[in-house]
Amino acid sequence: QVQLVESGGGLVQAGGSLRLSCAASGGTVSNYAMAWFRQAPAKDRALAAAISRSRGSPYYADSVKGRFTISRDNAKNTAYLQMNSLKPEDTAVYYCAASTSAMMPTTSALWPYWGQGTQVTVSS
Repeated sequence: QVQLVESGGGLVQAGGSLRLSCAASGGTVSNYAMAWFRQAPAKDRALAAAISRSRGSPYYADSVKGRFTISRDNAKNTAYLQMNSLKPEDTAVYYCAASTSAMMPTTSALWPYWGQGTQVTVSS
């Protein structure tokens, strides 16, 4: 069973950048679909970006398209979320998730493996 540990969150001013990392153990990221969800206070956990096991196109929520990039480094067994042009509305706890499914569902309940989350705060 894969274990996931996120890092890289923090406080940044609007317009700035952060790169989140999701280090995997007990499994190889190339064998999993990987995703980044985010949850703002009093809101549901929502899919921000996902990448499939295959070389298919990644998924991005409309709210992050053009600003965020999901990737993975198989040699480091780590997935990343590069976040540029950050906005205050990007403030949330960001969670890394993994699934052995060939699909990339937007529903968090369909992703079986989760990290503990990392806080991202964007000040205006």
